[in-house]
Amino acid sequence: MTQRTSSAAWVRGIADMLAAEGLPAADLCAEAGIDLAALQQPQTRVDVDRVSRLWEIAAARHGQPGLGLDRDLAARYGNVDLVGYALASSPNLLTGLGHLQRQMALISDATTFVMERDPQQRGYWLQLSHIGATRPIPRQRVEFAVLTLLTLCCWLTRRELVPLSMGLITPPPADETRYRAAFGLLPRFGQPANRFLLAEADLLAPIPTHNPSLWALHERLVEAELGQLGQSLASTKVRTEIARLLHLGEPRREDVAARLHLTDRTLQRRLQAESVSYQQLLDDTRRELACQYLSDERRSLAEIADLLGFADQSNLFRACKRWFGMPPGQYRAQILSAEPEAAS
Repeated sequence: MTQRTSSAAWVRGIADMLAAEGLPAADLCAEAGIDLAALQQPQTRVDVDRVSRLWEIAAARHGQPGLGLDRDLAARYGNVDLVGYALASSPNLLTGLGHLQRQMALISDATTFVMERDPQQRGYWLQLSHIGATRPIPRQRVEFAVLTLLTLCCWLTRRELVPLSMGLITPPPADETRYRAAFGLLPRFGQPANRFLLAEADLLAPIPTHNPSLWALHERLVEAELGQLGQSLASTKVRTEIARLLHLGEPRREDVAARLHLTDRTLQRRLQAESVSYQQLLDDTRRELACQYLSDERRSLAEIADLLGFADQSNLFRACKRWFGMPPGQYRAQILSAEPEAAS
């Protein structure tokens, strides 16, 4: 299975945010199996399960609801590094965030970002999804990422943006206070996706720091780093698109090719050059997501079958027997009975 990772800058920002919340960041990182000193090296990447583990133990130690749900903390410590410089030099949010859909992998290849227009609402939905985990994803990790994206939009435009609407996959909290203060509205909880809606006018407003020369330079630097991470491979791009589309049903190769601005024949030729087939990538992506979804006991097997693009639950049953040697319910029980420990 592909090892999903987050950048040193992003994880270092989380550690600094935890320290700002009064928590012993160094101890928490050590317990999660994260080398805090190594985070000073820009090329360091951190296994995503270790990041989840860090949030888990920090939330348990904090003992307060809404860890990280503070606009000032998210603005200060949501460290997107080079991607942030590229966004800051882009002409407007609509253009910059369009590029972020591909560039998100530099921050974390365990997170996908999608921007979709809503013509009825005259705005765009900004959606974050987390993939590639083998342990449940803590709500704090999800909510801090969404809040960071919102505060980043505010910082880039120098405007206090308030979403027109918002949904989170996390269940309703016992205390809603920090959510209203953080997002400017109370999100709807238990939704199919983590997303918020911004007005089209806000997305088209000029970014004050736009600089065409710097934008071109930063874009080249981002692309170079994506290439070093293997994100320029056709197979990597295909897996990302499959993960984005699966909840809508099984994506066809020609549809994925169109989203990558390629002909079906060109995509097929590039995958052959990498000695991989589209069907293999589809199966591998489904298996990776199945591990993650089955670790979340809030999701029913019927819901998981839908999220994986299966026509019915029997297809999920057969796939799990092939992937894991056991039916999905038994595999879930095995995951949940395992002792929580830092990912190795």
